[in-house]
Amino acid sequence: MIRRVIKHTDKKGLFKLIFNLIFKGMYSLYLYKKRVKKGQFFPAFHFISVTDDCNLHCQGCWAIGKKQKNRLEFDHLDSIIRESKAMGSYFFGILGGEPLLYPPLFDLFRKHSDCYFQLFTNGTLLTPDVAEKLRRCANVTPLISFEGDEQVADIRRGGVQIYQRTVTAVENASEAHLFTGVAISVCKSNIEMALSPEFIHSLIEKNVAYVWYYIFRPVGENPSPELALDQEEINRLRRFLVDARDKYDIAIIDAYWDEEGKGLCPAASGLSHHINAAGYIEPCPVIQFSTDQTGNKPLTEIYKSSRFLQNLRRDIPLQTSGCIIMEDPQWVAVQAEKQSAVDTSGRENEFERLKKMPPVPSHGSAELIPERNRIYRFAKKNAFFGLGAYG
Repeated sequence: MIRRVIKHTDKKGLFKLIFNLIFKGMYSLYLYKKRVKKGQFFPAFHFISVTDDCNLHCQGCWAIGKKQKNRLEFDHLDSIIRESKAMGSYFFGILGGEPLLYPPLFDLFRKHSDCYFQLFTNGTLLTPDVAEKLRRCANVTPLISFEGDEQVADIRRGGVQIYQRTVTAVENASEAHLFTGVAISVCKSNIEMALSPEFIHSLIEKNVAYVWYYIFRPVGENPSPELALDQEEINRLRRFLVDARDKYDIAIIDAYWDEEGKGLCPAASGLSHHINAAGYIEPCPVIQFSTDQTGNKPLTEIYKSSRFLQNLRRDIPLQTSGCIIMEDPQWVAVQAEKQSAVDTSGRENEFERLKKMPPVPSHGSAELIPERNRIYRFAKKNAFFGLGAYG
Protein backbone atom coordinates (compact mmCIF):
# COMPACT_ATOMS: atom_id res chain seq x y z
CA MET A 1 0.00 0.00 0.00
CA ILE A 2 2.78 2.43 0.93
CA ARG A 3 4.63 1.71 -2.31
CA ARG A 4 1.44 2.28 -4.29
CA VAL A 5 0.74 5.61 -2.57
CA ILE A 6 4.32 6.82 -3.04
CA LYS A 7 4.30 5.88 -6.70
CA HIS A 8 0.91 7.39 -7.46
CA THR A 9 0.79 10.58 -5.37
CA ASP A 10 2.00 13.88 -6.81
CA LYS A 11 5.48 14.50 -5.40
CA LYS A 12 4.72 17.93 -3.94
CA GLY A 13 1.55 16.50 -2.43
CA LEU A 14 3.54 13.60 -1.00
CA PHE A 15 5.97 15.99 0.67
CA LYS A 16 3.10 18.00 2.21
CA LEU A 17 1.48 14.77 3.36
CA ILE A 18 4.62 13.64 5.16
CA PHE A 19 5.67 17.01 6.58
CA ASN A 20 2.40 18.92 7.16
CA LEU A 21 0.19 15.99 8.14
CA ILE A 22 2.36 13.30 9.66
CA PHE A 23 5.28 15.24 11.16
CA LYS A 24 3.27 18.27 12.29
CA GLY A 25 0.35 16.07 13.28
CA MET A 26 2.55 14.13 15.67
CA TYR A 27 3.89 17.41 17.02
CA SER A 28 0.32 18.66 17.56
CA LEU A 29 -0.48 15.54 19.56
CA TYR A 30 2.70 15.97 21.61
CA LEU A 31 1.75 19.55 22.50
CA TYR A 32 -1.84 18.51 23.24
CA LYS A 33 -0.72 15.79 25.65
CA LYS A 34 1.76 18.19 27.25
CA ARG A 35 -1.04 20.72 27.85
CA VAL A 36 -3.30 18.05 29.34
CA LYS A 37 -0.60 17.05 31.83
CA LYS A 38 -0.44 20.68 32.96
CA GLY A 39 -4.22 20.84 33.35
CA GLN A 40 -4.57 23.06 30.29
CA PHE A 41 -6.78 22.48 27.27
CA PHE A 42 -6.73 23.35 23.58
CA PRO A 43 -7.73 20.75 20.95
CA ALA A 44 -5.03 19.10 18.87
CA PHE A 45 -7.20 19.52 15.76
CA HIS A 46 -10.26 21.42 14.59
CA PHE A 47 -13.04 20.43 12.25
CA ILE A 48 -14.71 23.42 10.65
CA SER A 49 -17.94 23.66 8.66
CA VAL A 50 -17.24 26.60 6.38
CA THR A 51 -20.73 26.80 4.88
CA ASP A 52 -24.24 25.39 5.28
CA ASP A 53 -24.78 25.50 1.51
CA CYS A 54 -25.18 22.11 -0.17
CA ASN A 55 -26.44 20.76 -3.48
CA LEU A 56 -27.82 17.54 -1.96
CA HIS A 57 -30.34 16.64 0.74
CA CYS A 58 -28.99 13.59 2.56
CA GLN A 59 -30.68 11.38 5.12
CA GLY A 60 -29.12 11.89 8.55
CA CYS A 61 -27.37 15.17 7.66
CA TRP A 62 -26.97 17.74 10.42
CA ALA A 63 -26.58 20.68 8.00
CA ILE A 64 -29.92 20.67 6.17
CA GLY A 65 -33.26 22.20 7.08
CA LYS A 66 -31.81 25.36 8.60
CA LYS A 67 -34.01 28.43 8.70
CA GLN A 68 -31.00 30.54 7.76
CA LYS A 69 -27.86 29.26 6.07
CA ASN A 70 -24.58 30.50 7.43
CA ARG A 71 -21.16 30.91 5.89
CA LEU A 72 -17.97 31.80 7.73
CA GLU A 73 -16.43 35.06 6.59
CA PHE A 74 -12.94 34.45 5.25
CA ASP A 75 -11.29 36.75 7.81
CA HIS A 76 -13.09 34.91 10.60
CA LEU A 77 -12.01 31.52 9.27
CA ASP A 78 -8.48 32.80 8.73
CA SER A 79 -8.28 33.94 12.36
CA ILE A 80 -9.36 30.47 13.57
CA ILE A 81 -6.58 28.86 11.53
CA ARG A 82 -3.99 31.39 12.72
CA GLU A 83 -4.94 31.01 16.39
CA SER A 84 -4.81 27.23 16.06
CA LYS A 85 -1.38 27.33 14.42
CA ALA A 86 -0.13 29.48 17.28
CA MET A 87 -1.00 26.54 19.55
CA GLY A 88 0.82 24.07 17.31
CA SER A 89 -2.24 22.75 15.46
CA TYR A 90 -1.81 22.41 11.69
CA PHE A 91 -4.46 19.85 10.69
CA PHE A 92 -8.04 20.83 9.86
CA GLY A 93 -11.07 18.96 8.61
CA ILE A 94 -13.10 21.17 6.28
CA LEU A 95 -16.81 20.34 6.17
CA GLY A 96 -20.12 21.83 5.10
CA GLY A 97 -22.74 21.61 3.79
CA GLU A 98 -20.64 21.06 0.73
CA PRO A 99 -17.34 22.92 1.21
CA LEU A 100 -16.71 23.18 -2.54
CA LEU A 101 -19.57 25.72 -2.54
CA TYR A 102 -17.50 28.00 -0.31
CA PRO A 103 -16.05 30.63 -2.73
CA PRO A 104 -12.76 31.44 -0.94
CA LEU A 105 -11.92 27.77 -0.23
CA PHE A 106 -8.81 27.63 -2.38
CA ASP A 107 -7.63 30.98 -1.02
CA LEU A 108 -7.64 29.31 2.40
CA PHE A 109 -5.59 26.34 1.19
CA ARG A 110 -3.05 28.56 -0.57
CA LYS A 111 -2.70 31.07 2.25
CA HIS A 112 -2.05 28.34 4.82
CA SER A 113 0.32 26.19 2.80
CA ASP A 114 2.02 25.14 6.05
CA CYS A 115 -1.17 23.32 7.14
CA TYR A 116 -2.87 20.14 5.96
CA PHE A 117 -6.59 19.97 5.18
CA GLN A 118 -8.99 17.07 4.85
CA LEU A 119 -11.81 18.11 2.51
CA PHE A 120 -15.09 16.31 3.25
CA THR A 121 -17.03 16.40 -0.03
CA ASN A 122 -19.94 14.61 -1.67
CA GLY A 123 -17.86 14.64 -4.85
CA THR A 124 -20.50 15.93 -7.24
CA LEU A 125 -18.55 19.17 -7.76
CA LEU A 126 -15.09 17.61 -7.90
CA THR A 127 -14.41 18.22 -11.59
CA PRO A 128 -11.03 17.75 -13.32
CA ASP A 129 -10.43 21.50 -12.91
CA VAL A 130 -11.12 21.33 -9.15
CA ALA A 131 -8.88 18.28 -8.84
CA GLU A 132 -6.07 20.12 -10.62
CA LYS A 133 -6.45 23.10 -8.26
CA LEU A 134 -6.19 20.72 -5.31
CA ARG A 135 -3.06 19.18 -6.83
CA ARG A 136 -1.43 22.59 -7.13
CA CYS A 137 -2.32 23.41 -3.51
CA ALA A 138 -0.74 20.05 -2.54
CA ASN A 139 -1.88 20.30 1.12
CA VAL A 140 -5.38 18.83 0.77
CA THR A 141 -6.69 15.27 0.81
CA PRO A 142 -10.22 14.99 -0.61
CA LEU A 143 -12.42 12.60 1.36
CA ILE A 144 -15.19 11.65 -1.06
CA SER A 145 -18.38 10.22 0.36
CA PHE A 146 -19.91 7.02 -1.04
CA GLU A 147 -23.34 6.22 0.36
CA GLY A 148 -24.47 3.26 -1.71
CA ASP A 149 -24.81 1.76 -5.16
CA GLU A 150 -26.89 3.07 -8.08
CA GLN A 151 -30.18 2.27 -6.33
CA VAL A 152 -29.30 3.31 -2.78
CA ALA A 153 -27.19 6.44 -3.32
CA ASP A 154 -29.94 8.59 -4.84
CA ILE A 155 -32.24 7.83 -1.91
CA ARG A 156 -29.54 8.34 0.71
CA ARG A 157 -28.37 11.61 -0.81
CA GLY A 158 -31.52 13.12 -2.26
CA GLY A 159 -30.06 13.53 -5.74
CA VAL A 160 -29.87 12.04 -9.22
CA GLN A 161 -27.20 9.64 -10.55
CA ILE A 162 -25.19 10.18 -7.37
CA TYR A 163 -23.31 6.88 -7.53
CA GLN A 164 -21.87 7.50 -10.99
CA ARG A 165 -21.08 11.13 -10.16
CA THR A 166 -19.20 9.95 -7.07
CA VAL A 167 -17.25 7.38 -9.10
CA THR A 168 -16.33 10.15 -11.55
CA ALA A 169 -15.12 12.35 -8.68
CA VAL A 170 -12.83 9.57 -7.43
CA GLU A 171 -11.47 9.11 -10.96
CA ASN A 172 -10.86 12.86 -11.31
CA ALA A 173 -8.97 12.94 -8.01
CA SER A 174 -6.94 9.88 -8.98
CA GLU A 175 -6.03 11.28 -12.39
CA ALA A 176 -4.73 14.42 -10.64
CA HIS A 177 -2.57 12.15 -8.44
CA LEU A 178 -4.14 13.34 -5.22
CA PHE A 179 -3.85 11.51 -1.90
CA THR A 180 -7.49 10.46 -2.09
CA GLY A 181 -9.80 9.00 0.51
CA VAL A 182 -13.31 7.57 0.33
CA ALA A 183 -15.78 7.66 3.23
CA ILE A 184 -18.90 5.61 3.75
CA SER A 185 -21.45 6.09 6.52
CA VAL A 186 -22.50 2.48 7.09
CA CYS A 187 -26.24 1.94 7.52
CA LYS A 188 -28.79 -0.78 6.83
CA SER A 189 -29.23 0.18 3.19
CA ASN A 190 -25.54 0.11 2.24
CA ILE A 191 -23.84 -2.32 4.64
CA GLU A 192 -23.64 -5.10 2.05
CA MET A 193 -21.84 -2.81 -0.39
CA ALA A 194 -19.63 -1.28 2.30
CA LEU A 195 -18.28 -4.62 3.49
CA SER A 196 -17.96 -6.28 0.09
CA PRO A 197 -14.58 -7.20 -1.46
CA GLU A 198 -15.86 -5.79 -4.76
CA PHE A 199 -16.23 -2.31 -3.24
CA ILE A 200 -12.74 -2.37 -1.71
CA HIS A 201 -11.10 -3.67 -4.89
CA SER A 202 -12.86 -1.02 -7.00
CA LEU A 203 -11.27 1.67 -4.84
CA ILE A 204 -7.82 0.10 -4.99
CA GLU A 205 -8.08 -0.05 -8.80
CA LYS A 206 -8.69 3.72 -8.77
CA ASN A 207 -5.63 4.31 -6.55
CA VAL A 208 -7.65 5.42 -3.52
CA ALA A 209 -5.25 5.59 -0.57
CA TYR A 210 -7.68 5.09 2.31
CA VAL A 211 -11.31 4.26 3.02
CA TRP A 212 -12.91 5.69 6.13
CA TYR A 213 -15.82 3.86 7.76
CA TYR A 214 -18.36 5.79 9.81
CA ILE A 215 -21.44 4.52 11.58
CA PHE A 216 -24.64 6.19 10.41
CA ARG A 217 -25.99 8.57 13.03
CA PRO A 218 -29.67 9.58 12.84
CA VAL A 219 -29.46 13.36 13.16
CA GLY A 220 -30.69 16.49 11.40
CA GLU A 221 -33.96 17.36 9.70
CA ASN A 222 -34.34 13.87 8.23
CA PRO A 223 -32.69 11.62 10.85
CA SER A 224 -34.03 8.32 9.43
CA PRO A 225 -33.45 6.20 12.56
CA GLU A 226 -34.70 3.14 10.68
CA LEU A 227 -31.33 3.14 8.88
CA ALA A 228 -29.28 2.85 12.07
CA LEU A 229 -27.31 -0.37 12.48
CA ASP A 230 -28.45 -2.88 15.06
CA GLN A 231 -26.03 -4.39 17.56
CA GLU A 232 -25.12 -7.44 15.47
CA GLU A 233 -24.50 -5.26 12.41
CA ILE A 234 -22.14 -3.06 14.46
CA ASN A 235 -20.31 -6.20 15.61
CA ARG A 236 -20.14 -7.34 12.00
CA LEU A 237 -18.64 -4.00 10.97
CA ARG A 238 -16.04 -4.21 13.74
CA ARG A 239 -15.02 -7.75 12.77
CA PHE A 240 -14.77 -6.67 9.13
CA LEU A 241 -12.48 -3.73 9.96
CA VAL A 242 -10.08 -5.90 11.94
CA ASP A 243 -9.99 -8.57 9.22
CA ALA A 244 -9.76 -6.10 6.33
CA ARG A 245 -6.61 -4.49 7.68
CA ASP A 246 -4.74 -7.72 7.01
CA LYS A 247 -6.35 -8.41 3.62
CA TYR A 248 -6.47 -5.30 1.45
CA ASP A 249 -3.91 -3.02 -0.20
CA ILE A 250 -5.58 0.12 1.19
CA ALA A 251 -5.69 1.87 4.57
CA ILE A 252 -8.86 0.99 6.50
CA ILE A 253 -9.73 3.79 8.92
CA ASP A 254 -12.23 4.18 11.73
CA ALA A 255 -12.29 6.52 14.71
CA TYR A 256 -14.54 4.52 17.00
CA TRP A 257 -12.31 1.92 18.66
CA ASP A 258 -8.86 1.96 20.23
CA GLU A 259 -6.15 -0.65 19.73
CA GLU A 260 -7.83 -2.97 22.24
CA GLY A 261 -11.23 -2.64 20.61
CA LYS A 262 -12.66 -0.39 23.32
CA GLY A 263 -15.13 2.26 22.26
CA LEU A 264 -14.07 5.89 21.91
CA CYS A 265 -15.96 9.19 21.85
CA PRO A 266 -14.05 11.97 20.05
CA ALA A 267 -16.06 14.71 21.79
CA ALA A 268 -15.25 13.25 25.19
CA SER A 269 -11.56 12.87 24.37
CA GLY A 270 -11.17 16.58 23.66
CA LEU A 271 -8.72 15.89 20.83
CA SER A 272 -10.98 17.84 18.53
CA HIS A 273 -14.12 19.97 18.56
CA HIS A 274 -16.28 21.29 15.75
CA ILE A 275 -16.79 24.91 14.70
CA ASN A 276 -19.97 25.35 12.69
CA ALA A 277 -20.67 27.80 9.87
CA ALA A 278 -22.02 30.39 12.33
CA GLY A 279 -18.82 30.20 14.36
CA TYR A 280 -20.24 28.25 17.31
CA ILE A 281 -17.96 25.69 18.97
CA GLU A 282 -19.79 22.39 19.29
CA PRO A 283 -18.53 19.18 20.95
CA CYS A 284 -18.85 17.44 17.57
CA PRO A 285 -20.91 18.07 14.42
CA VAL A 286 -23.88 15.99 15.59
CA ILE A 287 -24.18 17.55 19.06
CA GLN A 288 -25.62 20.86 17.95
CA PHE A 289 -25.51 22.86 21.15
CA SER A 290 -23.05 25.51 22.25
CA THR A 291 -22.31 28.17 24.82
CA ASP A 292 -19.36 29.66 22.95
CA GLN A 293 -19.01 31.50 19.65
CA THR A 294 -15.69 32.23 17.98
CA GLY A 295 -14.82 35.80 17.11
CA ASN A 296 -15.99 37.21 20.43
CA LYS A 297 -12.74 36.40 22.23
CA PRO A 298 -9.58 34.37 21.54
CA LEU A 299 -9.91 30.62 21.14
CA THR A 300 -7.50 30.02 23.99
CA GLU A 301 -9.78 31.95 26.36
CA ILE A 302 -12.89 30.12 25.11
CA TYR A 303 -11.39 26.70 25.73
CA LYS A 304 -10.03 27.79 29.09
CA SER A 305 -13.40 29.04 30.34
CA SER A 306 -16.03 26.86 28.59
CA ARG A 307 -17.82 24.92 31.34
CA PHE A 308 -20.12 23.34 28.76
CA LEU A 309 -17.28 21.63 26.88
CA GLN A 310 -15.43 20.79 30.07
CA ASN A 311 -18.48 19.15 31.64
CA LEU A 312 -19.28 17.10 28.55
CA ARG A 313 -15.69 15.84 28.35
CA ARG A 314 -16.04 14.82 32.00
CA ASP A 315 -19.57 13.41 31.95
CA ILE A 316 -19.92 11.60 28.60
CA PRO A 317 -17.41 8.85 29.55
CA LEU A 318 -19.49 8.21 32.68
CA GLN A 319 -22.47 7.43 30.44
CA THR A 320 -20.93 5.52 27.53
CA SER A 321 -17.77 4.86 25.55
CA GLY A 322 -19.90 5.05 22.40
CA CYS A 323 -21.96 7.82 20.80
CA ILE A 324 -24.03 9.55 23.46
CA ILE A 325 -26.44 11.17 21.01
CA MET A 326 -27.34 7.73 19.65
CA GLU A 327 -27.53 5.85 22.94
CA ASP A 328 -29.13 8.55 25.11
CA PRO A 329 -30.33 11.58 23.12
CA GLN A 330 -32.53 12.72 26.01
CA TRP A 331 -29.46 12.98 28.26
CA VAL A 332 -27.79 15.31 25.75
CA ALA A 333 -30.82 17.60 25.64
CA VAL A 334 -31.11 17.72 29.44
CA GLN A 335 -27.41 18.50 29.90
CA ALA A 336 -27.53 21.25 27.29
CA GLU A 337 -30.55 22.84 29.02
CA LYS A 338 -28.88 22.66 32.41
CA GLN A 339 -25.89 24.57 31.11
CA SER A 340 -27.95 27.14 29.18
CA ALA A 341 -26.53 26.05 25.83
CA VAL A 342 -28.19 27.40 22.72
CA ASP A 343 -29.57 25.28 19.87
CA THR A 344 -27.01 25.69 17.06
CA SER A 345 -28.76 23.37 14.60
CA GLY A 346 -30.37 26.28 12.77
CA ARG A 347 -33.70 24.41 12.87
CA GLU A 348 -34.70 25.72 16.32
CA ASN A 349 -36.09 22.33 17.40
CA GLU A 350 -33.07 20.31 18.52
CA PHE A 351 -34.10 20.13 22.17
CA GLU A 352 -37.53 18.77 21.27
CA ARG A 353 -36.18 16.42 18.59
CA LEU A 354 -33.70 14.76 20.94
CA LYS A 355 -36.26 14.38 23.72
CA LYS A 356 -38.50 12.43 21.31
CA MET A 357 -35.77 10.49 19.54
CA PRO A 358 -35.59 6.74 20.27
CA PRO A 359 -32.13 5.52 21.31
CA VAL A 360 -30.24 3.30 18.88
CA PRO A 361 -27.14 1.13 19.40
CA SER A 362 -23.69 2.61 18.85
CA HIS A 363 -20.14 1.33 18.76
CA GLY A 364 -19.79 1.56 22.54
CA SER A 365 -21.52 -1.76 23.12
CA ALA A 366 -19.78 -3.70 20.33
CA GLU A 367 -17.84 -6.88 20.94
CA LEU A 368 -14.38 -6.30 22.36
CA ILE A 369 -12.19 -7.20 19.38
CA PRO A 370 -8.55 -6.03 19.61
CA GLU A 371 -6.60 -4.93 16.55
CA ARG A 372 -4.45 -7.78 15.22
CA ASN A 373 -2.30 -5.81 12.79
CA ARG A 374 0.76 -4.50 14.66
CA ILE A 375 1.03 -1.36 12.53
CA TYR A 376 -2.57 -0.40 13.23
CA ARG A 377 -2.18 -1.18 16.93
CA PHE A 378 0.82 1.14 17.13
CA ALA A 379 -0.82 3.86 15.05
CA LYS A 380 -4.08 3.83 16.99
CA LYS A 381 -2.26 3.93 20.29
CA ASN A 382 -0.01 6.82 19.32
CA ALA A 383 -1.58 8.97 16.61
CA PHE A 384 -4.20 7.38 14.40
CA PHE A 385 -7.18 8.27 16.54
CA GLY A 386 -5.97 11.85 16.83
CA LEU A 387 -6.13 12.31 13.08
CA GLY A 388 -9.53 10.63 13.04
CA ALA A 389 -11.03 12.70 15.79
CA TYR A 390 -13.98 13.75 13.65
CA GLY A 391 -15.32 10.22 13.36
